[in-house]
Amino acid sequence: MDRKKIGFISTRLAGTDGVSLETRKWAEVLERDGHECYFMAGELDYPPEVSFLVEDCHFKNSRIWELYEGCFNRKVRARETTEKVEAVKHELKDAVYEFIEQFHIDLLIPENATAIPYNIPLGLAITEVLMETGIKLIAHHHDFFWERKRFLRNACWDYLSMAFPPNVSSMEHVVLNSSQRHQISLRRGISAEIIPNVMDFKNEPEPSNSYACDLRESLGIEPHEKFILQPTRIVQRKGIELAIELVHRLEMPAALVISHASGDEGHEYYHRVREYSDLLGVKTIYCSDNVGQERRTLPDGRKVYRLSDLYENADLVTYPSVFEGFGNAFLETLYHRRPIVVNDYSVYSFDIKPKGFRTIEMDGYVTEDTVRGARHVLENPEVGRAMAEGNRELAKHYFSYEVLREKLRARMISCFGW
Repeated sequence: MDRKKIGFISTRLAGTDGVSLETRKWAEVLERDGHECYFMAGELDYPPEVSFLVEDCHFKNSRIWELYEGCFNRKVRARETTEKVEAVKHELKDAVYEFIEQFHIDLLIPENATAIPYNIPLGLAITEVLMETGIKLIAHHHDFFWERKRFLRNACWDYLSMAFPPNVSSMEHVVLNSSQRHQISLRRGISAEIIPNVMDFKNEPEPSNSYACDLRESLGIEPHEKFILQPTRIVQRKGIELAIELVHRLEMPAALVISHASGDEGHEYYHRVREYSDLLGVKTIYCSDNVGQERRTLPDGRKVYRLSDLYENADLVTYPSVFEGFGNAFLETLYHRRPIVVNDYSVYSFDIKPKGFRTIEMDGYVTEDTVRGARHVLENPEVGRAMAEGNRELAKHYFSYEVLREKLRARMISCFGW
């Protein structure tokens, strides 16, 4: 296939959130195949020569947030809100046209921008550009508005029906799991392909070097304590209370390390987690200020580590999510060969578990079997290593870059032919 210029569009393409991480993986695989990738968003951490920064793409931009509040958690929207949505949509549409023209884009890949309506004008703008130009487009949907309770009471069903996602015959749709494929067909009459989250399992993780040798000490973990990692944001659907209860019931010296902050979904649940860990007497370390995309030292002398450094130092990973679009942290745990405690959330149950992975499971609550299994791998590290090694080998077959490469090639052929 001829080399194509591919433009990724999202609200934010920076940091360690799931959308940003998977976008980087897609771009890496496409570039290995000879294509050129460019990026448009309200926050970017790509080189300037391939970046197109548009502040109004970001969902935290004041104008966009005002429109979000004018459309959700209400039954009607003000006429003024409608007029502002239209105005911002036209500005963003001009920006998309400029992005396409500046980099001579052949293919657009919206990353969740036409699935989750944090930025309604952006989704509308992308849809209208598609209808006006016929440009090739593969929409990468990570999660949908109907999967989130916060979006269901709204005064913008017209916008959601139009662009989240749009039902356009020339548009390719990619989802993460079989449930999403069923729901997008049922709700929108759209046929979608499944491309799961992936990791580069062919290559080994970078080992922690001398920079990260003091990580446990820096986080305040004593030498005799077990390092139990919760590698997620502090949001309600992550089920962090279950991890806290598990650590409490282990009845051994241990610290629960939570890698990310609460992010864009408010801080009420963060306070709930702190109160619950205090109630059960669980040593809980909140280290989002110490985790970043790159290693560096803060002005006050504190170190910032990569998330991979935390995985490489962890004795056990907890992943008690109630709902996930797929499960990036699950794959990261397998990649770093760590044993994992996982809640039997729906996507895991239908799309991951049947592959044969060995995990310590719970089904909505912590049982004595869960506690016994976690304690066993902590007291017998060789058991955890054997579980993790087998899981990594299995993941190579189902969730590798090679799988992603073949699936993306199929989508590219569908768009452009041979």
